[in-house]
Amino acid sequence: MKKLINEVDDVITDALKGIEASDENVRVDHQNRVILRATPKEKGKVALVSGGGSGHEPLHGGFVGLGMLDAACAGQMFTSPTPDQMQAATTAVDAGAGVLHIVKNYTGDVMNFEMAAEIAADEGVKVATVVVADDVAVQDSLYTAGRRGVGLTVLLEKIVGAAAEEGRDLDAVVAVANKVNEGGRSMGMALTSCTVPAAGKPTFDLPEDEMEIGIGIHGEPGRHREKIGSARDIAKQLVDPILHDLDYAGSDVIVMVNGMGATPLIELYLMYGEVKALLDEAGVTIARNLVGNYITSLDMAGCSVTLLKADEEILGLWDAPVKTAGLRWGL
Repeated sequence: MKKLINEVDDVITDALKGIEASDENVRVDHQNRVILRATPKEKGKVALVSGGGSGHEPLHGGFVGLGMLDAACAGQMFTSPTPDQMQAATTAVDAGAGVLHIVKNYTGDVMNFEMAAEIAADEGVKVATVVVADDVAVQDSLYTAGRRGVGLTVLLEKIVGAAAEEGRDLDAVVAVANKVNEGGRSMGMALTSCTVPAAGKPTFDLPEDEMEIGIGIHGEPGRHREKIGSARDIAKQLVDPILHDLDYAGSDVIVMVNGMGATPLIELYLMYGEVKALLDEAGVTIARNLVGNYITSLDMAGCSVTLLKADEEILGLWDAPVKTAGLRWGL
């Protein structure tokens, strides 16, 4: 294992120190491992809290800031944050208008966020929850009941963050979140495994000449393995299941081609060209796009594709100003 680390047990602690040192727009509650806006949102606005296992950066901590999250909880590597972390984040950012928890559909995340919401409610904080479940690869997995929450999480945090920044109330913010959930689907693939520092070896064995189609962001199995194909073939195997699952024909969409951590941008842009060609052929109009590493799996090579139906409201919220480490425009 070759990693830029000090001690294996200190990776997350040291990374959080680096995040705080690198970004003047955030501060870190190191005791609870929560990344927060340096300047809290003004009173009377809905606050957004998300989080999950570390190893998916810039998700979630890289999306704390103006136009997106108010706080993000950093769990152990690929492990849900604890209820205490989530409760601390929730009470820290409540500005009197309620808090929305944005949760990826993994059993530990759902359970712990639910417990945190109950504790916060007992303390007088109004909490609502949206569970992201956009992965079309498998219905159930090692860590979920139902579909996994993957790439759509990034788009939802941006769009719902803009709605909260506008001053919409909690019910209205939840309505936007549900709209994004209903209109978004994702599918991913891997060329290599990833290596969790504490394990010191790849999470799973994937022969040099094979790829996994439908992989999960923690290395969970996908639909099948096969010999590595061309970018054009891989793009088709990611796009076709999405289009089969939800009718996007005639719709405007936001498209994200996301790297899993070790795939260079030149390959991601190449993949975007193939994805666009397939969508053009299917009568799907790309209104906005995002290409890069936004929800990763440590050092896994591979990519994912996310499509989101985008009407005038969604596009307006997408275009709204954002200032975070992971996304920044309009300012």
